[in-house]
Amino acid sequence: MKKRKTWYWIIGLSLVTLLVCGGFVAVGLWVANKFGGGQMGLAFGEGIAIIRVEGVIVPGEAPPPSPFGGGVTGTAFSQTIIEHLKNANDDEDVKAIILYVDSPGGSVFASDEIYLKIKEIDKPIIAAMGSLAASGGYYVSAPTDEIWAGPSTLTCSIGVISQFINVEEFAEEYGVTAITIKSGKFKDTGNPFRNFTEEDRELWQIIIDEIYADFVNIVAEGRGMTEKEVREIADGRICSGRQAQEMGLVDKLGYLPDVIKRAAELGGIELEENEEPRIIEYSHQAGFADVLGAALYRPSPIEELRQILHFDAGSPLMYLYTGL
Repeated sequence: MKKRKTWYWIIGLSLVTLLVCGGFVAVGLWVANKFGGGQMGLAFGEGIAIIRVEGVIVPGEAPPPSPFGGGVTGTAFSQTIIEHLKNANDDEDVKAIILYVDSPGGSVFASDEIYLKIKEIDKPIIAAMGSLAASGGYYVSAPTDEIWAGPSTLTCSIGVISQFINVEEFAEEYGVTAITIKSGKFKDTGNPFRNFTEEDRELWQIIIDEIYADFVNIVAEGRGMTEKEVREIADGRICSGRQAQEMGLVDKLGYLPDVIKRAAELGGIELEENEEPRIIEYSHQAGFADVLGAALYRPSPIEELRQILHFDAGSPLMYLYTGL
């Protein structure tokens, strides 16, 4: 009995120590985040803001980073990107903005949120495409003042897609029955336990065509093209940065250092020979409770699987390149 009590004490003290250490780390991160201004780097003066759209575009706000590493990766949260765009637009030191896009696209809703915020920016803003800026990645690039891509960047993929999983035969084989009670024949459209009917397809095709027309109009407006010209190349095809430039979808070929130099020029930042402009990046603002929660939170295997399969994109309507 005495030995068991000793083990209880050891376990209890270990848990308390872990919580105290986690609390100190969380406090340190919160203080740095709160009073550090949310900017990376210690330089002052005029500079270029880099706003990153990296990973699948989804609605919402990024969770605070865990002090133990890990967390959500490969995801571009629309509200966080919008917050960073607002910070850059309001920051008097920021003379130009670079939207760095390395994304296969994602949620139609989230992509449109970012697009609308970019339209409000009253400073020079350039899209710099990374290895992949397709579908929704191109959608958020379209309203910028200039689009730069690498020669081998994968981009374009202008179009809309919806995918529905059907497990009807699988369920029948394993004796799984789904009972559905609905108010109308279309109420369970997309139900994985029944096949898509032709009426279902017609219903969704109308929606897809409507959203596709919006995408075409946004590209036409951003690139100074006619709707007909855009539709001729907006068939969902993926293309290289070089091909996109030939089609009028990209302005110039180059990499991030080239874009930084161009942004400084557009922003009127005077530099000495071989001098680099100040780079400003914004971090996610998190409260103490958020950071402490992140330190203790671990996602379930199901949540991790949903993230891997992009099931958290917010809606079946996607501006998404699915060839990955």
